[in-house]
Formats: sequence, C-alpha cells, structure tokens
Amino acid sequence: MPTPPVPRTTPRERARAELMRDLLASARARLVEEGAAGLSLRAVARDLGLASSAVYRYVPSRDALLTLLVAESYDAVGQVCEDAAAASRAAGRTPARRWLDVARAVRAWALADRHAYELIYGTPVRGYAAPQDTVAPALRVWGVVVDCLVDAGADGSLRPVGPEFDPEGVVTPGVHAFGAERGAWGTLDEVGRRRAAVRSLTLFSSLLGAVSAELFGHLRGVHEDARRTFDVTIATAAAGVGLHVDLDAVWQEDAADA
Repeated sequence: MPTPPVPRTTPRERARAELMRDLLASARARLVEEGAAGLSLRAVARDLGLASSAVYRYVPSRDALLTLLVAESYDAVGQVCEDAAAASRAAGRTPARRWLDVARAVRAWALADRHAYELIYGTPVRGYAAPQDTVAPALRVWGVVVDCLVDAGADGSLRPVGPEFDPEGVVTPGVHAFGAERGAWGTLDEVGRRRAAVRSLTLFSSLLGAVSAELFGHLRGVHEDARRTFDVTIATAAAGVGLHVDLDAVWQEDAADA
C-alpha cells in the first residue's frame, strides 16, 4: 500500500511556524519572570529582536497571547491526565485507583511547571476573560474525571458515602450532558447518574485544592510526607463521591516499586 504523501509547507509557512514557536517560548519565559499580569507584546518583541509592529502581525494583542498560553497549558495538563488514565487502565487498575494515579500525575506536572498551573488555576489575570477557544482544552481534564466515575458506575464499584440530594438546579444542564456523552453508567438510574455528574465537581475541586495548598505553601510545617498527605486528601474526597481506594495497599506497592 503506497505511503500517503506528506503535506508540504511553503517557506513562508515554515518561517511563520518557527516565529510562533519562538514567540511562545519568550512568552513562557516572561510568564516565569514577571507573571501573567506583567506579560506584554513589547517585551516579547524585544526578546526576539523584532519591532512591536512585526509581532502584532502574528498575535494581535496581549490577550490573544495569553489565550495561546492558556490553551497550551490546558492541553498540557489534559495530556498528562489522559496519559496517566490510559497507563492505569492498561495496568488493570480500578477506576478509583485510576483517579488517584491521575491526581498524582497532575500534582507532578504542577510541581514541575508551577507557572503553567498558576496561569490556568491560580489568581485570574485582571481584565482578561478567557474566550471560547479555551473551553475544549480545559474540558480534557474534566473528561478524565467523568470517565473514572462512569467506569465505576458501569462496574458497580461506585458507592457514594456523601449526602443524598436532589441534583436538579445544582449545576448547568451542560454538565449533565457532558456526563451522558462520556459513556454508559451501568446500573445507575437517571437520578444516580445526575448525582454522579454533580459529584464530579468534588473530584475536580479537591484535586485543585490539594495541589494549590501544597504549591502555594499553605501546608508548610504541617505535613511530614507531602505526597502521602496529598494521597489522603484525594482518596478521602473520592470516597465521598464513591471511589474507594486502599491507600495502605497503594503505599506498599509504591515501596515495592521503589
């Protein structure tokens, strides 16, 4: 079978792609040095040895540049989540353990790239509103969250211990629709599926809370083992939602693999 031809790019297209790579690399470096609020196209242009007017031909505004960085960061953490979930699934682990593996991977990413984490999950940049373009990248993480719940519902292991509640009017219809799109919930009835969709907020919020508390120093002087403290936070919140994992068994496995 013949190999399909590789699409060719023009010298102009290659030059544009190279400049965009350099521009984003400079913007990321500026993000580290000055934070998102201090990001400016003029500074990026100086870094590249270009006139500001030349940069504006590629990125029309500071907000457009921020949007590129936001989408890039969402895609990065989304890929981390998807890869961790796939590896955990391939290892035959339960949905509850898969969620712990995903949460651990997000923590590792955040500790390695604090500024990307801060850009999308930290203090909002004053005067900047992320456009619709960033929604799809942001939903990659949420997709993994919901998949863990859907799979637990399908295999019968989803056993919430949190409060019962009427799911109507708690979250937007889009949240319920997103959950329904991710797959079959097994034996859960309609109310059970809708409650699980609402409870997915707990998984997401506890993940961000646990990462942020550690990353921003709120647990300094409190924990002896940061990773185990994180595991307990994630597993405790997940148990309320219905995902139960034996942490002692996980830690014994960690020790054996070390």
